Amino acid sequence: MDVSGAGGWDEAPWKKLCAEELEKQYTPSKWTVRLGAEETLKTFSQIGSQATSKARATRRSQLHVPYGDGKGDKIDIYFPDVASEAWPFLVFVHGGYWQYGSKDESAFMVNPLTAQGVAVVVVAYDIAPKGTLDQMVDQVARSTVFVQKRYPCNEGIYLCGHSAGAHLAAMMLLTNWTKHGVTPNLRGFLLISGIYDLEPIVSTSVNAPLHMTLEGARRNSPQWHLEAAPVKPADPACPVLVIVGQHDSPEFHRQSREFYQTLCTRGWKASFEELHDVDHFEIIWNLTQEDDVLNQIILKTIFQKDPQPSSTPESLQS
Repeated sequence: MDVSGAGGWDEAPWKKLCAEELEKQYTPSKWTVRLGAEETLKTFSQIGSQATSKARATRRSQLHVPYGDGKGDKIDIYFPDVASEAWPFLVFVHGGYWQYGSKDESAFMVNPLTAQGVAVVVVAYDIAPKGTLDQMVDQVARSTVFVQKRYPCNEGIYLCGHSAGAHLAAMMLLTNWTKHGVTPNLRGFLLISGIYDLEPIVSTSVNAPLHMTLEGARRNSPQWHLEAAPVKPADPACPVLVIVGQHDSPEFHRQSREFYQTLCTRGWKASFEELHDVDHFEIIWNLTQEDDVLNQIILKTIFQKDPQPSSTPESLQS
């Protein structure tokens, strides 16, 4: 695939930032408002681990299910109480800058969503330095295909990712499902505090274990692909929600707004949400609470299937 320069790419706003500011912009823990960076990261891990332990203890589940032959090719599946295989499925891809985190501490939303009749799948993938970005993208695609094949009567698969996981989920918008032998019944995407243009990451310390080249960053950037070679939506009615926390960094906000705008101009049914008074980590750990606003957005997307955009492309131009 040719990933040579696209029009306007050299004028990207992040290129005007000094190295120190670029590093800060792409370090989410530096933008927390209630806890310090170290305490926030510790709390995030603790809440994720506790939520996962609770889900495994209280919900019907199948754990460490292989979706491929690789050691890291595993998913955890959590089921609603009602016996069926025709549930809607939320497939969650954890974050951690492609180098941290695991499915074993990422079941934040399992109890609130399964209580409402949604099956939840938490995906494992090979994080760096063992895994490459190309491998991770392929793993998320294969895990999604596995869910479709295992539960062909599903009432829709909703891909949800946080941070780096939002990037991996967004890459599924561009996937050629033909080579996988089945087209998943994708009914929605929920992209939370994500990165959609990886080129700025090449110039930060985040890239140390990733070893991304400029070519590799562009190859794995959904923003770049939609700008350079527009991909028409396979299902124009499939909603794509781009969500960011109020206290995410300005660069995370810019990336989310620009990706949303690009989706709209390319014919996707996109909406944009800025969640009030949450940072990059709280936006996910709050999913343990049944009345959390993001849980309500997820349930509305799944069961009403027609969430109303909170913003329009015009309102985000400023």
